[in-house]
Amino acid sequence: MSKRKKFGEVLIEEGIIDSKTLELALKQQSKSGQRLGQVLEEQNVISERDIALVLARQFGLKTVKNISNHDFPKSLLDLIDSEKALQKLIFPLQVVDKTMYLAMVNPLDMETLNTLSFGTGLRIVPYLTTTKEIHAAINQHYLKSMNSPNHGDWWRILVFDNQELALSATAAALSKEGFEVTKVSKPDEALTMIHQKLPHLIITEVSMPGIGGIELFKALKKSPHTEQIPIIAYSNKSTANDEAKLLDLGFIDFIAKPVNAIRLVARTKRALRLCYDNPERPTRDGGINSPSLTAK
Repeated sequence: MSKRKKFGEVLIEEGIIDSKTLELALKQQSKSGQRLGQVLEEQNVISERDIALVLARQFGLKTVKNISNHDFPKSLLDLIDSEKALQKLIFPLQVVDKTMYLAMVNPLDMETLNTLSFGTGLRIVPYLTTTKEIHAAINQHYLKSMNSPNHGDWWRILVFDNQELALSATAAALSKEGFEVTKVSKPDEALTMIHQKLPHLIITEVSMPGIGGIELFKALKKSPHTEQIPIIAYSNKSTANDEAKLLDLGFIDFIAKPVNAIRLVARTKRALRLCYDNPERPTRDGGINSPSLTAK
């Protein structure tokens, strides 16, 4: 059996990058501990689609795209629930002769493949795709009834923090102003709740261990259904350097902890005013038009 070629080698063979770019990326990878593909993507050297194509060649797999444009029977979708699909970045494509063809992003996620095979009794054949493709398919086929807000909705804000006191205090201050607030404290629930609720604004702690606010931010920006949602960062780490890095990354604002209720509400309204056509939140009697999710 021939030895599998390295990811970087395939990139060079395909003419996607040159050896000098690979050398610099490998140095960055050794410092950051990130995957090579992630380093190159953050440097805008390669795209998600490039990564999928290279991984497919590396592992001898096929790729799939435009998943959301196809129809899938409910019986097929029921084999994988939407939360699991979001967490693992997988989507069922077809079942034929006791074989499930599965769209996925990470071909090394053998745990998910084995668990799914055991749970369904089916052989799993992976097809590689991008995170955006998976998110689009999930929104279209699992969460299509929640794809866009209804007219007359209140401003919806989601707050993500693993510190219960800070989470409750932030939510209480916003709820007092009439905002519809969703609280999330567990990382594995955050992405699912965001896709279900489609909030107009997200406020997230960015210093949490493990999967925290920055990882959530990057995941949301990869999905066409969530990339326009403005996100405010807040944290106990409030040096000027920390704040500058977060703003450069793309967060619309930064608030230092402990959160002052007046400052929180003011920054929240400012973010909504900057990103949406209607700067005012709707009233209970419908006197003001509801916000549009199309950001400027």
